[in-house]
Order: sequence, then structure tokens, then C-alpha cells
Amino acid sequence: MTTDLDRLLVCLQLTDSAFPSGLYTLSHGLEGFAQAKAVDQDSMPVVLVDLLRHSVGPADATALALAHRAAGHADWATVAEVDRRLFASKLNREQRLAATRTGRQLLDTARLALGGEALDAYAELVAGRQAPGCHPVAAGVAYAAGRVPADHAVAGDLFAFAVSFVGAGLRLRLTDHRRAQCILREIAPVIAEVTAAALTRELADLGGCVPLADVMAGRHERSQARLFAS
Repeated sequence: MTTDLDRLLVCLQLTDSAFPSGLYTLSHGLEGFAQAKAVDQDSMPVVLVDLLRHSVGPADATALALAHRAAGHADWATVAEVDRRLFASKLNREQRLAATRTGRQLLDTARLALGGEALDAYAELVAGRQAPGCHPVAAGVAYAAGRVPADHAVAGDLFAFAVSFVGAGLRLRLTDHRRAQCILREIAPVIAEVTAAALTRELADLGGCVPLADVMAGRHERSQARLFAS
């Protein structure tokens, strides 16, 4: 097996829906939009693109890229700082809980499946409460441990987010299986654009802003009937 092929396989494993991080149990705010009747079949892809460009890209993808870079240099102080800043940038309790719950599950499984000093060092930070353990930061460290290139790591995780979002749309009956695949293909240029931007940001630039999504997440948190955790 070539080294490049092995790195590709690590990327595919970490982003696969069968990887037990819990990412695919989230709607990423889509259920809140659906409950408010603020999204339909036609507008769902628009919401996805807006979240990628203005929320996930500037926040989660940027944190992943920064954590990947810092972990590659064993700079654990920076990894912890990226983690804390990302956690602080998430306004809703539901989003913070989802980020840390999936992050810690990813970390536990990645340590078992991939192993390595980088994942052990990050786990010590989380266990010692020096870092909250957000999913994008755990993913950045895991990709670095698997020697997956930063651009592939960021693009892979953004695609996993999009698959999870569209999957939630399927369960909420906002799309069907064939249309879902068309959406994922159509947003490929957006993922490439968001990936390139995330790789150039520094720590001071970390953080997204989609006020309507925050409002929907706040309403979803108080909803009595929920299909998804977020």
C-alpha cells in the first residue's frame, strides 16, 4: 500500500457515517428551521451553502486547519487555545454540547483505531480540562496523526458535514435520496472555496456569524418534540 493511499483511507474512515462519533445524529440546525417552517425542498441547499460559507467554514473548518497545523508541530498549547476559542464562539448550549460530545467520541475511537502520541497528548488536555474537546479540533488532531494533508482533512470534514446535513434533510422529508446526491455534487465548488479560505485564516479570525441559525438553534433547544440532538 502506498503512503498516499493509506492517508486517503484514514480520511475516508474518519468521515464515514459508520465512524461512531455521533456526527450523523445531528441536524446542524436544520430541524429548527423545519419546525419553524422556514425551509423547504428548494431552500434547503441555500441554507447548507450559507452555513458552509458563514458558520462551519470560518469556525469549525478553520479550527480543524489550525489544530491540524499545531498538532503537526506538537504545539499543544495552541491546540488547546484553538479548542477553547471554538467552544466560546458557539452561542447555544445545544451546539456546545454537540461539539464536545461528538469530539470526545471521535477522540476515543480514533485513539483505539489509529493510536499515536498526538491523540494521546490531546486526550490528556481534554481529560485535564485544558481543552473542551470540540469535534473539529479532535478531528484536526486525528487527521494529523494519520498524516492526512490539511486540505484533504478540511475538505473531507466539510463533506462529512454536508452529508450529515443532507441526511437530516432526508429524515425530515425535505429531500429524497436522488436529489440529495445532486445537492452534494452541486456544492463541491463551495466546499473547495470554503476549504481554501479556512486554510488561510489565523486564530484571531476564528468564528462564524449566522444569526438566524443561532435563533433557530435556540428555539430547537426548547422544543418538546425533537428528532435530532441539534
